[in-house]
Amino acid sequence: MAYITGHKEFMGLDFYIDRAVLIPRPETELLVEHALRLMPPLPALIDVGTGSGAIAVSLAYYNKKALLYATDRSPAALAVARRNCIRHGVSDRVSLHQGDLLQPLSGCPAAGGVDLIAANLPYIAESDLPGLPGGVRMFEPLLALAGGEDGLEHYRRLVPQAAAFLKKDGRLLMEIGFDQGRRALGLFAPHLWEAQVWPDLAGLDRLVVARYKGTGIYPLRCGK
Repeated sequence: MAYITGHKEFMGLDFYIDRAVLIPRPETELLVEHALRLMPPLPALIDVGTGSGAIAVSLAYYNKKALLYATDRSPAALAVARRNCIRHGVSDRVSLHQGDLLQPLSGCPAAGGVDLIAANLPYIAESDLPGLPGGVRMFEPLLALAGGEDGLEHYRRLVPQAAAFLKKDGRLLMEIGFDQGRRALGLFAPHLWEAQVWPDLAGLDRLVVARYKGTGIYPLRCGK
């Protein structure tokens, strides 16, 4: 229905949706709520794999002083995100960058790193894709669903990249599948990270919250 109407509610906001992006899920609101609690008064944030922009736009909308950098591999998805930034009046504080994970931000000049990185990346394991509900499998973009052999392929690459961008005590928030908590925690080296898994309202593993103990090497002052 979201694709038919072109609308989906998320965090109390109305988002434009088309088939270039995954439909925002209520479970992802857990990530946004945690991010809003954890961010400092004047936060610099990154939303990796922004899709419709639901996470980035919500964070900017509910914290009027937040500055966000949002990335996505898909130009079509970024077009949707741009439309939602304009719709909710945050386009002056959310800059959009096309590319894989944090790669499009790697050339930014030094600015001390960011406070928080949010990521709702594809996390469906290859073997689970055929068993997805028909409405998901047939209509939602495979690029936004497929997470490799075990579902954690993208997060396995993201964690070391995130360490280069975060300030000391900065947070990395990752939405995961209901059975991925223990394996997701294994992505974090204990001498660099302190990580825990938070459940969703159904009591299932849903969110990894990791605190980075070191200091990043990249700053961020990217243009749009």
